[in-house]
Amino acid sequence: MTRWTAFAALTGVVLALLLGLARLSQARFSPAEPTPAPDDRDPLGRPEDAGAGAAPTPTHPADRDRRVGAPERSAVAEREAAAGTSAGALLANVALSQGLFGALLVAAAAWADVPAAALGLAPLITPDGLALGVGLGAALWVGSETAGRLAERVGVDLNEELRGRLAPGSATGWAVLLLAVLPTVALVEEFLFRAALIGALAAGFPVSPWLLAAGSSVAFALGHGAQGRAGIAATGALGFVLAAAFVLTGSFLLVAVAHYLVNALTFVVHEFEFVEAAPEAR
Repeated sequence: MTRWTAFAALTGVVLALLLGLARLSQARFSPAEPTPAPDDRDPLGRPEDAGAGAAPTPTHPADRDRRVGAPERSAVAEREAAAGTSAGALLANVALSQGLFGALLVAAAAWADVPAAALGLAPLITPDGLALGVGLGAALWVGSETAGRLAERVGVDLNEELRGRLAPGSATGWAVLLLAVLPTVALVEEFLFRAALIGALAAGFPVSPWLLAAGSSVAFALGHGAQGRAGIAATGALGFVLAAAFVLTGSFLLVAVAHYLVNALTFVVHEFEFVEAAPEAR
């Protein structure tokens, strides 16, 4: 006998943990307040409009060294120094946290005896599901890129700090990202937001799957708060398309493949810059 209520409660716990972690990420990767330009201060750290009789602002020698004559760091070094975490450490953190959430949810589904069909896992792999997933993923990526360019034209800022921080700087890093981290993210998020919050709840309770699709899409959007308000809106729309595809087809494979492709194409197109030019022959 399926323990629907228990599984719903455990799903809610996992969702709350994921949203809490997303909230911490949002606070960490939100754009910082702009700092005064170096030209706005004199070597002693006083504002340019400070009068001759104004008392000098005390400064630490190390601070003066950083302002005067200090070598500039690369953009990647600046980002890593600002957050204190390397891309490799962030990738490991994402993989471990998402993997833990996924393991908890799968264990809960197994313990509650949730039917595989309710989760979109029966059958698990079909040629049609794979093909439709690839097509939907490509279409969603094109739509996402188009929406992003339109947003830039109208002056809507998109917070891409987290994506830039996750971008690796080596071939090994890219292999880990594309073959381990992004598949884990797609599988876990689709299992939670589509299979559990829509499929299982619709099978176990008298609730419209379309109402569940709308609610799960809102939760999915909130789980990506680190991308800023525009990113939350775009992610919510993306989530609802994936939810609609799951409701119409009942295929977990389809939405997982589509989700992975959207993420992978976005990273490769916008962040694939690790290859350095070969040194010139002498």
